[in-house]
Formats: sequence, structure tokens, C-alpha cells
Amino acid sequence: MAVDGKRQEWIYPKDEFMIERHTADTMTVAHWHDHVEINLLLEGTMTYLFNGRQEQVDAGRLITFWAAIPHQTIAVSDSAPIVCIYIPLADFLSLPIGRDARQSIMQGRFLVERDLETVDSKVIPRWEAEWQSGSAARRRLIADEVRLRMRRLILDNVEMKSAEKIASPASLAGHAVRHVEQLIDLINSRYADEVSVPKLAEQAGMHASTANKAFRTVLGMSVNEYLMRYRITRAMQRLTDTDDPILQIGFDCGFGSSSRFYEIFKQRTGTTPRHFREAVTSPPT
Repeated sequence: MAVDGKRQEWIYPKDEFMIERHTADTMTVAHWHDHVEINLLLEGTMTYLFNGRQEQVDAGRLITFWAAIPHQTIAVSDSAPIVCIYIPLADFLSLPIGRDARQSIMQGRFLVERDLETVDSKVIPRWEAEWQSGSAARRRLIADEVRLRMRRLILDNVEMKSAEKIASPASLAGHAVRHVEQLIDLINSRYADEVSVPKLAEQAGMHASTANKAFRTVLGMSVNEYLMRYRITRAMQRLTDTDDPILQIGFDCGFGSSSRFYEIFKQRTGTTPRHFREAVTSPPT
């Protein structure tokens, strides 16, 4: 994926459409960026840890998710080539799809193509090859085709009330992973409150040191770091989807003061909440 191998940080411009192909591998650290991702595994299987759940992905089955939610590949079979498409958030928001479908993705739904579409295994690798060597006009055409494919993927799943969960493989159901899943469930429901690691750990029935050790082992970050990133993600969703006052969003997402909200938001996203809202709500060029 388009991240620095040591730090797992996004290395491409965050507002650019990108397509790349690489061999999937496990990630030592969870990462995040503003794009909506479309992934197609060409061979083998892999497992994501996304939004507190293990999601197993089979070859040939298209998936999409909002990458602003910290995510990580925790298991990959040998020789697993994958094509990753990165759609800027503003482009995703401009798609003519239902509000509920858009919100479900931005609130952490991991969308999986229900039917195995053999055409994807032919078309998507072609997109990647043409993207690398094509002209500007060819790249614009590919971007348009990707948006249409995403619309179909979303519409094919719009009647599903909730994403189908795949049972966690027994080999991955260790104590650390179960602790992380449990804690992320609590963070997802309590992020707006004044919470601390000891409080979260107590509610999960574990010691604070056990909680942090599990997070560092599985995600490569502390519980506090994940909590901060999740709060920023929820703030981004509110800034995108509502006209609520920016300061109210900051308080609702667990930031104790306006200065703290602005400081952390700019530190983590490279822009202020106001400029972020303006960027994602402006008509695309």
C-alpha cells in the first residue's frame, strides 16, 4: 500500500486519485488517510483488522472502506497480488449515491461485493496498467469508470441493513486481538465522553497495561492514539455531512476545548476543520 514501510504513513498527496498494484503483506502498524479505498485481491486471501473487526477478503471479491478509520492487514496468504484504488474524499462525496449509504461507509462499514464478479479480475488490473502508462485523457476516463464501479458496488449492497460479518479465523483469535476488538467497540460507543484508558480497560474487564500492550502488539499504537484518531475521523464525518457549528462538533467528538480541537485536527490532517469542510463541500473541478 502507499505507505512508508517503517512508519506506515501515507506518502502520496492526500487529494489525488491513485491506483497501484503490489503484493499484499501484513502491516506492523495500523495506518489511516483521507481516501476511500477500493481493493481487489487477485490471488489468495487476506484479513483486515478494521473498526474493531476482522474482515477476511477472498480473491476476486471487490471491497471498499473509508481509510480515515485506522486499519491494518494482520494475515496474508503467500503470493497475494492486490490492486488498490484511492479515491479522494471530495470525489467520493460527489458521487450520486444515497445519503444513508454514504454515511454508513463514513461511519465504518466495510463493504464487500456479495457476488463474485469475474469481470473485475480482468478490468481492474487493466485500469492499473493503463493508469501507470496512460495519457491524461486516459487517466480521466479510468477515474470515471472507477466512480461508476463504486456506485454499482454501493447500490448492490444498499438493501443490506448491515454488513455481513465473517467469523474470525481461529488462528487469529488470540487474546491480544480479542482485547483490541473489545476495546474498539467501547471506543466507538464512548468516544464523545471524557474517557481514559483505565476507564475503558475497566469496562472491558482488563488492566490498563494489558489494554495498551494489546493495542501496541496488534495495531502498533496506544489506546490513546487510537482514540484520538477515531475522534478525528468522526469529526471529519460530521464536518462533511452536517452544517453543525465547528466548535459543537469538536465538543461532541470528545475534545475538551476549541483550541485543543483545532490543534489536534490540524496536526493530524494538515488542515483546519474549517478549511477541511470547505474543501470537501466545494463543487469538484
